[in-house]
Amino acid sequence: MTNGIYIGDAARQSGVKVPTIRYYEQIGLLRSPLRSDSNRRFYDTADLRRLAFIRHARELGFDIEAIRALLTLQDNPSQSCATADGIAKARLIEVDQRIRSLLALKAELEVMIEECRHGRVADCKVIEVLADHGECQHHHK
Repeated sequence: MTNGIYIGDAARQSGVKVPTIRYYEQIGLLRSPLRSDSNRRFYDTADLRRLAFIRHARELGFDIEAIRALLTLQDNPSQSCATADGIAKARLIEVDQRIRSLLALKAELEVMIEECRHGRVADCKVIEVLADHGECQHHHK
């Protein structure tokens, strides 16, 4: 093999685990790899860049279909970036919603803790709220 690296080295260099690389190949995010004479997968620099792109997008919380769309855009760089902007804006909306939900959850936990401070379990707001969702001030999923 002279034109690439084997899957284990690709995993180490890209930060993507071997089974995940195989999964990305299976679902079409990564092309089917070239094979050595002994039928071992090997990858080139473009594959490593694509894996890094996918890994970074996953770290930012993009789902597989959004990543697929972004990769398609990346593969056709002469297109408008409006679609990429739309995908990123949709992700930002999800993040904002999650932040609001987490802030409400934080406030609920702070109330529970404050109302239970140094009391007895029989009067513990933490136990009471966890036992009866109706007591919860924050309505979560």
